[in-house]
Amino acid sequence: MHLAPHIHTAELSDADLDAVAGGQAGAGAAFGLGVHAEPGALGVHVEAGALGITAGLGASVPARGVPVDGHLHATLY
Repeated sequence: MHLAPHIHTAELSDADLDAVAGGQAGAGAAFGLGVHAEPGALGVHVEAGALGITAGLGASVPARGVPVDGHLHATLY
């Protein structure tokens, strides 16, 4: 005798899954922009259609020198 509950499952198409999960299916020319800033750091994320670009820059001032870090990422959905 199994005491675990039984869960019925069903298969979803990719389009249905994107609709449920907030994906990009049929999004066309959707556009999104996000900016994140805090002391010593700045980040920007842009999405247009099936392309996402993220860039960031950070700096700190310790006792020796000024280390700086930068990055750029591009994603094609």
